[in-house]
Amino acid sequence: MPHSPSYLALYSSGELTHRVSILKDRLAACDICPRKCAVNRLEDESGYCQTGRLAYVCSYCDHHGEEPPLSGSRGSGTIFMGRCNLRCVFCQNADISQKRNWPDDYLCKASQLARIMLHLQDFRNCHNINFVSPSHFVPQIVEAIYLAIPLGLKIPLVYNSNGYDDYEILTLLDGIFDIYLPDLKYGDERTARKYSAVHDYPEKARRAISEMYRQVGLLQTDSQGVAYRGLIIRHLVLPNELSGSMGILRWIAGNLSPKVTISLMAQYYPAHRAPQIPLLSRPLRIQEYTRVLEELHRLRFENALYQELNAAAYYRPHFFEGDHPFES
Repeated sequence: MPHSPSYLALYSSGELTHRVSILKDRLAACDICPRKCAVNRLEDESGYCQTGRLAYVCSYCDHHGEEPPLSGSRGSGTIFMGRCNLRCVFCQNADISQKRNWPDDYLCKASQLARIMLHLQDFRNCHNINFVSPSHFVPQIVEAIYLAIPLGLKIPLVYNSNGYDDYEILTLLDGIFDIYLPDLKYGDERTARKYSAVHDYPEKARRAISEMYRQVGLLQTDSQGVAYRGLIIRHLVLPNELSGSMGILRWIAGNLSPKVTISLMAQYYPAHRAPQIPLLSRPLRIQEYTRVLEELHRLRFENALYQELNAAAYYRPHFFEGDHPFES
């Protein structure tokens, strides 16, 4: 294999076994995400994310609508985890991120999650395994990776999060994930509190993304343009400049690098509770998105991925209607 994932070396050295043990122990007084609820999830006590010992897996598929370096020609092996450590009022995945009553069918042991990964690799022939909303299930995911490696897991792993990740936990993922795909949602603490029920999002997300960048660096792709390592930062532009896009781009350029790959997203539409919130109750306007694109170019970002303004019509998942959430 031209680009062997670093998790294989961690497994061979025994270090991955050590990481699994450390992470699982931390569930006993859970501090896996910045909420640090300190509940005993090993005994199925639940904190803010409303999850216990087992992970929720809501859907998995070969996803062809991710960023081109991830989807490539064969799709990204996307695994959608249930529940979340944020409460975004406009969440486009609210059916699975904020649903309260789940049947036990969606609970997934580490051995089952390992088999899902191998199915996506061996039978769907995906370029990578892409964990969506992994922040509150890090120990369960890492254990599943550990179990999947001797069964043949060998493709890159993607950590696709909302950006509200704990710095110390991320240091324990060094060498496990090949590609980080975090959101950077807000530049302003008050806006994050109002629309995602989190008081320290900008601080925690910036520190987390800085650590991700330290671990994997700039995006690297193979001869076909498919990513095998590196960082992609997603930013969803909200109406009425609520996301603080200009400040976010300036922070990335000034604190990381203008060579960092930015995925600028125009797919906002009033989902979940947003239709009842005046400032979020309409789609993005072309002038709003154009201003952000102009700032992106002014700051000389070299590796920008951006959507067309009509993207909102194509990125509307349906998790409980068929086997594939992005196919009608």
